[in-house]
Amino acid sequence: MTVRFLLGVTEATITPAFMFITSTWYTRDEIPTRTGYWFAGNATGGLLASFLAFGIGHARDRLAPWKSMYLILGAATFLWALPLLLLLPDSIATAAFLAPHERRHAARRVVRAGTGRTAHTDWKREQALECLRDPKTWLLVTMSLLTQMPNGGTQNFGNLVITSFGFSPLQSTLLVIPASVIATTTIAGTGFLAGRFRHLNCLLLVAVVLPAIVGCSLIYVRPRTPAGVQLLGYFLLSTGPAAIPLLLSLVGANYKGVTKKMTMTALLFVAYCAGNIAGPQFFRARDAPHYTRAFGAILVCYGLVVGLALVLRCYLQWINAKREREEGVERSAGAGLGEGDGRGNGEAHGGRGELREEEEEEDDDDDDSTDCKTLGFRYRL
Repeated sequence: MTVRFLLGVTEATITPAFMFITSTWYTRDEIPTRTGYWFAGNATGGLLASFLAFGIGHARDRLAPWKSMYLILGAATFLWALPLLLLLPDSIATAAFLAPHERRHAARRVVRAGTGRTAHTDWKREQALECLRDPKTWLLVTMSLLTQMPNGGTQNFGNLVITSFGFSPLQSTLLVIPASVIATTTIAGTGFLAGRFRHLNCLLLVAVVLPAIVGCSLIYVRPRTPAGVQLLGYFLLSTGPAAIPLLLSLVGANYKGVTKKMTMTALLFVAYCAGNIAGPQFFRARDAPHYTRAFGAILVCYGLVVGLALVLRCYLQWINAKREREEGVERSAGAGLGEGDGRGNGEAHGGRGELREEEEEEDDDDDDSTDCKTLGFRYRL
């Protein structure tokens, strides 16, 4: 338990750091796609681990298969950390592969079309409090919790569920592979769509959860369904994990101000971890082999996510409309200050001309203001 705790401590930095790096380097139109791509690494890792587990399961070794998995994957992770330490820059300003003028341009494009400056900023108490008072914060936190309760159960007990369909433990390691392929494709594909279309994110949340609801229903009504149909239901559950990168992209694109964004990230991952702790508790030994209670709880969680995603979309639409009435200008959800702000800000997809260098340096986004206090800021839906 001590070693598992330490493993959790080291893993806890990964996704929040990736989120911060993504919002540092990319614009609001680019964040959802990049988030989907790197988060798909989770499912791709599961795919590779399934092949590895199947091979180790056939090995005649003194070590238990799970020990061999930890040694092999732990060593690979440690070795990969070395090129990351040497090659991954801490910020745009320290990117050795960019020339000085390229670093300036890369930083300015994120200020203009992203979520503001991320370098040389201090922790600000007022931004943390604003995050806690923001209604969309708690909608996102609740959805993170509800999506990870099913994920924590089905991911940790995936092999157990498959063996309950009548397959052997070794066969179950291979049958996880199609689920990993579906998850990888769904995560990367919805990330691309969320980046391409500014008003689609919340609807994509609903779209990835609905197949999981169907799959859970097929498993819930067993043993009245054949084993093949139950297995199809398990594969449909694999679209559910695509919800969390979509939530991450909403945070990355809709939260401005370093302290506010990192406070929101922390809250999101507290809920993420709490959901993964709670989810496995539904899979009780006395409910085997059907685990009706567990899949009933998963149905409730995913049903609530659908409702909350629609509520969030309506709330963000209302805020955008309210700001347009107050400011008297219709602006885009693609740029940090929107379009037509009177200073020539370029849209993320170009076509309006760039600011002169002296104007860029005086951009009001440099003050690390929050999304609630930035004139012209519109939320992605």
